[in-house]
Amino acid sequence: MVYRLETMDITYLGHSSFRIKGRERTIVTDPYDDRAGKFPKGIEADIVTISHEHSDHNQTDKIAGVGFQVRGPGEYETGGVSIIGVPTWHDDKNGEERGANTLYVIEADGLRIIHMGDLGHKLTQEQLDEVGAIDIMMVPVGGEYTIDAKTAAEVVRQVDPWVVIPMHYRTDETDFSKEISGVEDFLKEMGKPGLEPIPKYSVTAERLPEELQVVVLEKK
Repeated sequence: MVYRLETMDITYLGHSSFRIKGRERTIVTDPYDDRAGKFPKGIEADIVTISHEHSDHNQTDKIAGVGFQVRGPGEYETGGVSIIGVPTWHDDKNGEERGANTLYVIEADGLRIIHMGDLGHKLTQEQLDEVGAIDIMMVPVGGEYTIDAKTAAEVVRQVDPWVVIPMHYRTDETDFSKEISGVEDFLKEMGKPGLEPIPKYSVTAERLPEELQVVVLEKK
């Protein structure tokens, strides 16, 4: 008898929002308002994480069926999913300019995923210790409101995941597109210029890549 390994499917919803569909639960990160583009219709989730209370990251009313919301630092568990919220800042001045940000370590289906929210600085050793080993990393790369491409690449090296997925970069949909950089700057920093986007990323704990893989996802 052949057993099929069920995959976790990660879909990009735009801006800093992803749908992480596991075996038992579906998680959506940072649903956004129209400033960041048109949020896809018909998105459902069991869990929603909010990295900070800005309108382009906290629109939970865009998601149907939400039973559990995570809105800040702490330890959470529901339906076999464990989430650790680690406090960080939205800027490199201890929050003086843009306030607080929470990055989330999500454990599901044997995988450890980190969503960095609107991170504005490199991580301290204390934060890295709290984060621990990471399989998949979602990191902002556009600069201006978050870390830029160069700093994002440095943070990737700090965290040392198997897979990194960029987010929060310039697109034709955002109304602040002139202020942030496109994804290509980050890809150059990672030595992957011209990397083509894919519709979704499917993975299991048993089939992670053997070296760092950069994945660019098409918006759903």
